[in-house]
Amino acid sequence: MSRHIAFERLHNFRDLGGYSTADGRTVRWGRLYRSDSLAKLGGADLDRFLALKVSTVIDLRYPWEIEARGRVPDREGLSYVNLSVEHRPYDQAAIDPAVDPWRFLADRYAEVALDGAKELRQALEVIASNTSGPLVFHCASGKDRTGLLAALVLALAGVTEDDIAADFALTELATERLIADWRAANPERTLTWPGYGRAPEEIMRLFLADLAATYGSVYDYAVRHLGADDRLIAQLRARLLDD
Repeated sequence: MSRHIAFERLHNFRDLGGYSTADGRTVRWGRLYRSDSLAKLGGADLDRFLALKVSTVIDLRYPWEIEARGRVPDREGLSYVNLSVEHRPYDQAAIDPAVDPWRFLADRYAEVALDGAKELRQALEVIASNTSGPLVFHCASGKDRTGLLAALVLALAGVTEDDIAADFALTELATERLIADWRAANPERTLTWPGYGRAPEEIMRLFLADLAATYGSVYDYAVRHLGADDRLIAQLRARLLDD
């Protein structure tokens, strides 16, 4: 199976299937996807997307991003939910080049994990209860907010930290195209931050280590901070995993 699904305008659309869990199960292929903004879908790209039979889209962006840049095209049978998990906006292109970029981003992820508890819990519930077809969640570039939710879902499913970090780092294959998109959309600005569009494993490892130091584990974070319970986590695993 191919993890990356090619589109003309989407740069970071990936299948989260195929990862093994600690108890010997496997995340199902064709069940859960992650992506950059689906507002870019159109023409042949939209046809490719519709061929995947996606039934549900979770849009993790701010409402003002959706108003400015659009959302996935309406289609009969396609359910759409906006869960804005990030509560403290920042401009990545304007980050001070002198700061440690990976520590900076890991700290922003920690803010999302803290502030976005309600929305992250809702996202887990939507994923766990979605039985009508494949689901895709996305933000703008499919890297930060999307990467955080992907990490939580995979960790709760029982996927190892090494695989979670490696999945996060696959965004590096899209970095050049993400930078090109930013420059095309911002011709009056100069991109000065060298970490823009980057996704090395170190960011995710720092974030997961911080989560473990604060809560004990991703499971404990989900239970203690998100308000998840064993029923929800079991439902999530049943939805996503093959025996």
